[in-house]
This record gives sequence, structure tokens and C-alpha cells, in this order.
Amino acid sequence: MYIGSTDTLGLHHLVYEVVDNSVDEALGGYAKEINVILRPDGSVSVTDDGRGIPVDNHPQFNRPALEIVMTVLHAGGKFDHESYMVSGGLHGVGVSVVNALSEWMEVAVQRNGRVYWQRYEHGNVASEVEVRGHSEHTGTTVTFKPDGNIFEETEYNFDTLSSRLRELAFLNRGLRITIKDERTDKENDFCYEGGILSFVDYLNTNKEALHKPPIYFSRSKNGTQVEVALQYNNTYSENIFSYANNINTREGGTHLMGFRAALTKTVNEYARNNKIFKGEVKLGGEDLREGLVAVVSVKLPDPQFEGQTKTRLGNSAIRGIIESMVSEGLAEFFEENPIVATTIVEKAGEALRAREAARKAKELTRRKNALGSGGLPGKLADCSNNDPSKCEIYIVEGESAGGSAKQGRNRHFQAILPLRGKILNVERARLDKILKNSEIRNMIVAFGTGIGDDFDIGKARYHKVVIMTDADVDGSHIRTLLLTFIYRYMKPLIDAGYVFIAQPPLYQVKKGKTVSYAYSDDQLNKLVKGLAKPVIQRYKGLGEMNPEQLWDTTMDPEKRTMLKVTLEDVVEADRIFTILMGDQVEPRREFIETHAKYVKNLDV
Repeated sequence: MYIGSTDTLGLHHLVYEVVDNSVDEALGGYAKEINVILRPDGSVSVTDDGRGIPVDNHPQFNRPALEIVMTVLHAGGKFDHESYMVSGGLHGVGVSVVNALSEWMEVAVQRNGRVYWQRYEHGNVASEVEVRGHSEHTGTTVTFKPDGNIFEETEYNFDTLSSRLRELAFLNRGLRITIKDERTDKENDFCYEGGILSFVDYLNTNKEALHKPPIYFSRSKNGTQVEVALQYNNTYSENIFSYANNINTREGGTHLMGFRAALTKTVNEYARNNKIFKGEVKLGGEDLREGLVAVVSVKLPDPQFEGQTKTRLGNSAIRGIIESMVSEGLAEFFEENPIVATTIVEKAGEALRAREAARKAKELTRRKNALGSGGLPGKLADCSNNDPSKCEIYIVEGESAGGSAKQGRNRHFQAILPLRGKILNVERARLDKILKNSEIRNMIVAFGTGIGDDFDIGKARYHKVVIMTDADVDGSHIRTLLLTFIYRYMKPLIDAGYVFIAQPPLYQVKKGKTVSYAYSDDQLNKLVKGLAKPVIQRYKGLGEMNPEQLWDTTMDPEKRTMLKVTLEDVVEADRIFTILMGDQVEPRREFIETHAKYVKNLDV
């Protein structure tokens, strides 16, 4: 209910809940630094230099306040509302939930010149509050070990935690957040005096910005603080990140609606007043979001989130506040910076022309789709089942592999769509050009969802989209091209958990009449150990396998291994796609040089 799940996402959410309490102290002006340490035994420590959780007796429960905060839901703000103004909305809820889901937890509080300590096991008090020394400082250290009987996975990922801590440092100007992994000696130190301005700079790394520095506004009204930073680049995709009280509102909400409305209205007014276009031209929201990187951050006393996971802000008053602030700020900026304003308007104008061309191409695709099975791509070998939740489509590289897959599949629920060669690199093209690519059009029609702003997950014809490419350099490139396309134009497929990567074997091992398959070098070494003169075949292409072998190794639901494509860190995903598929060569060279030592099964 509170952390979302018991998988790896929920596991990492435990750390975020504890860190959020420390960030609340920083928001109140009481803390300047937060330190996170991953311990070798699987536990995590979070330390801040805030005031320290109160340890005095709680008047209602007649127990130490520290104990109540750590063990009672919704008790966090009851004893001192002024000291514990809720920021993330879970102070006193989140930490008690973390305790309940931990094998054990220990809390050390520096306060009143002393160090107080208490231990809990499975959410229950395991010791009284003890005084364990003296200290001239204040702060709180929470150390906990997730319960392996509750969580499917209990090993923390350093990079996943780092990305969230970096985000928090961007959103809280001047707050220093460090993370150290004692398992590997990795560490990061995040502190950004530029706040969300630095965040936009970071998001635009490896992209060519159309104006520098980013545009920035900050306003406060009725206890609500609003910050907006935005900058355009020469790419064709949008990256808008919205936050409410440091929480990433992935589904947007009233603050994002206000920002978008103001952007569209103000740019159109500027274009009209300055007669930039001939005739009556009206730019749409999607035109103004092409190449836009923006961060919208609001901090308000009583946030209303829709749903337990807080992915959408619902406060209605926020829309008007942001719309008025952004309209006013943008209008002032445009008057003072006419060259930047004209650049933005012209970029949006190009997007408008491309959108019109793309609309015609989409209409053609849509008409074909409306024809039913008769309008499906000729190369698609569809399945007979009409229930999307039971259907899967394999996107297969090449006619040869496509032939084997068509013969080897289960026709009832498995569809095959072979690709001819490499699809267009969508990172370097507008939608109108993308829709001219026949292979991409075939995928759009086959999936049934539409594309971009017209995308509708409810129309998906398959709930498993499986990318199946060769285990060589070309196969990896095609897989990356396909993932880039899906990420940029059909991301809800990834969010819904519909995208998978097939894992064909790398080797066939024969000894007499016995045939085995190895999916990695480690498996191969174990297979051949003790065998005298086995015959080993290294597969470079799926077409080398006959239909029966392809079914047995890669397509049979009872035996196959598939990787599910998930999106844990949108910022990092965008950065990687830009590096790998963008225009700039130098970042790609650095990426390859940095990661070359980790490459396995390189086909040269």
C-alpha cells in the first residue's frame, strides 16, 4: 500500500522514505547534509544533521516520541505539528512502514547533548531507548535491513539509489547528499548550488542547446513555492519533469497542466504580436514541446495526490498559480531576449509543419488499421487468438530468422513480424520522416496502438512485444534502434510491462546424440566440463537454428528466458539513448571506452 510492491522497486522505496524525512528537515532549514551508506550485510544507514527525532515522552501514548514515530502509523506529526510540517506527505508514516518491513532497525538520535539509541525487530520494539554517549551535534541515523521473507530481492543497486539522490540534490538547492557503497567502495557526492537550473543543464548534456543559459522563474504565493527552468535543444523529443514536494509526479497533474497552458499561450501571443508567421498560424502544445527540456517543481503545505503512489498532483489552485507565473515570466523574458524568443518560435514552427505532414502519414496508417486484418502488414504472420492479454508478437531480424520463427511458433498466440534490415534511427528524425519508414509503419499497424500523441494502450493487439535479434553486433544495433523507437514514441508499452527481449542461446553443444544449449560463457564452461571432444557451435544468427530449435530454446513459454524491459530511471534512460543514438560522436566514444571492459560475446 505504501511502497508500491515487494519487488526491487519497493525495496529501493524503503531508502527513499527514510531519506525523504531527512529532506523534510532540510526544507525546514534545519539540515544541510544527508549521508547514505550501503553496508556489506545488506543493511542501509541514512544520516542527517537535522534536529534529531524528539525523544521526550509522548503525552498521548506515554512512551518516548522516538518509539512512537518508528512504530505507529500516522503518528509522526501528532506531537509537534510545527516541527514536523509534512513535506513528502509520509513523515511518520513512511519510516514506520520501513520499520515494519525490516528484519531489524536501529535508530541513533543526537539531541540535547546526548546520543539516544533504540532497536526494533520486524517493526516491534526490541530495546528501550538508551543513552549511549554525548554529542555536541544534532541529527538522526536510521539503519535498517530489509526483511528477506517479504521482499523478492534484498540487494540494493547503487546506481538506482544514486539517480534518486541526485534528483533530490537538484531539487533542493545547496543540500549535500552523499552515498557510499561499502560493498564496492563506489561513492557519489551531490550538491548543486544552481538547483533545477543545474538539473536542466544536466538533462541537456550531450545535446545542442538552442539558447544559454536555461530560462528560470521562481515565485512564492500563499505558502506555495514554485520553480520552473526550461531550455530548448536541437532534438525532436520532449523531456518535462514535474515534482511536488520533491516527489516525481510521473503522471503530471495540475502543476504540469498550468505550465503547458502558459507556454502555449505566451509563445503564440509573442509570435502573433511580432508577426513572425504569415497569416493566421497557431502553434499547438506538441509543437512547443519538441526539443523542450523543463523542470517544474512546486512545494506546498497540503499536497493532494491522486492514488497511493503519488504520481499525479490534484490541487486545483496550483494550475492557476503556475499558469499566471509562467505566462508573466516568459513574457518578460521574451521582451528582454527577442533573439531567443524568435529561435523558440521558429523551432515550434518547423515542428508544426512536420506535424501536419506526420498527420497525413498517420491518417494513412490509421485507415489501413481500420480495415481489420486485411489492413495488417503483409509480412505479419498473425496469431488466431483475439485476446490481447494472451497474445505476443515477435519482432524478428531478417527474413531467414522470420521464416524459422513462423514455422516454429505456436500459431494460436504467437505472431511474427520480420524486419528487413535496420529501421530508421528515430533519435535523429522528426515524426513525419519516421512515418515514411515502411518497417516502422508495419510495427505501428501491427501493434494497433497508434503513435505519439495518438497512442492508446487500450488498443494494443498484443500484451507481449518481444524483440528477437541475432547475438552479434548488427543484432545489438537493431535491438537498440527498436528500443529507441519504442521509448521515444510508444513509452506506455514499457510502462505497462509489455516489452521484452528474447534470449536466444549463444552456443549449441553436441556430444554424441545429446544436444544442449548455453546462453552464456559461464553456462558453456559448465556444460563442457568433463566432456571429451564435444562439438561446439557458436550461433551468430537466429537463421542458423531450424524451427524446432528456435521453439525449444527461445519461444517455448515453458523453457524460454526473456528479459522484461523496465524503466526505473527516466533521466538516465534519456541520457543513454542520447549518447548511443544522438548526433554527437565524442560522448559515444567516451561511453564505449568506459564500458568496453564489461563487453561479453563480442562478435568481430
